[in-house]
Amino acid sequence: MKRKLPLLTPDTAPFWQGGATGQLNICHCGGCQRFFHPPAPICPNCQSFEVGPRAVSGRGKVASFTINHQAWVPDLPVPYVVAIVELDDQPGLRFLSNIVGIAPEEVRIDMPVRVIFEQHEDVWLPLFEPDTTREQA
Repeated sequence: MKRKLPLLTPDTAPFWQGGATGQLNICHCGGCQRFFHPPAPICPNCQSFEVGPRAVSGRGKVASFTINHQAWVPDLPVPYVVAIVELDDQPGLRFLSNIVGIAPEEVRIDMPVRVIFEQHEDVWLPLFEPDTTREQA
C-alpha cells in the first residue's frame, strides 16, 4: 500500500525514524518533565526549549476510533481503523494511528495495544496492534 510520507525535519525525524531501532520516540520536556506530541522545538506546556526525543514503552490503549470504508487512493485496502491511542507513559499523551492485526469490528475502546512499525523508505510508521499480554481494562 502506498502511503503519503511525512516530511522529515530535525524535530520530527526521531519520531518517524525511531522504528529503525524499535523505539517509539516522543518529545519530552526537561523543564516540566512532560511528554508531548506532535514533535516541536518548544514545549507547549511550559514553553521551555529544553526538549528532545525520548523512547517510551509503546504500550497504550484505544481512546477512540473509527472504521474507515473509503478507499482514498486506489490501492488502499478497506476497511481500516483510525484510532486515537493514549500511551501508558503519561495520562493524556495521545496521537492518531492505525490499529492493525485485528478485524476492524473487533476493536474496542480501552483495548490494550502495543506499537509496531511499518517501514516505507526512510520512515517507520508507528502502528498499533492488540497487546494480548495485557487484559482489556
